[in-house]
Amino acid sequence: MIFITLGSQKFQFNRLLKTVDELVERGIIKEEVFAQIGYSDYKPTSYNYKQFLDRDEFAAMEGKADIVITHGGTGAIIGAVKKEKKVIAVARRAKYGEHVDDHQLQIIKQFENQNLICGITDVNELEKAVDYVYKHTFDNYKSNTSVIIENIRNFIQENIHD
Repeated sequence: MIFITLGSQKFQFNRLLKTVDELVERGIIKEEVFAQIGYSDYKPTSYNYKQFLDRDEFAAMEGKADIVITHGGTGAIIGAVKKEKKVIAVARRAKYGEHVDDHQLQIIKQFENQNLICGITDVNELEKAVDYVYKHTFDNYKSNTSVIIENIRNFIQENIHD
């Protein structure tokens, strides 16, 4: 199954939803697809969707998914890779009214450079991305929170004067 999650910010991401619809209609995507469409006003015709899911519904859908297609939000990406899902992250772009700026391009690049996700900058790359994630082996996500905490602890100890 493919689960699409577009976050909860008040921005549409119609481009992505339309592209997935087209790929399902053409038989490129054969799997079941479910989308949390958020504030998008495009209503998919080839797969099921809901505007928002509660926490339990979200966990159930993400749990069933083999692939998660998401916007380039850090929380959505980390949540999916922690569950060892194959992730395709698509950048929201300011020029399409999908966000206020293009920071998601940088976020996606960082995760992609760590071999954690397949990142795409344009929805026209989605067909190739779906094929790619089935064949590619991604690295497992490793949290660096403990390293950050240890670095802060060391910094404080080195810089506290009695």
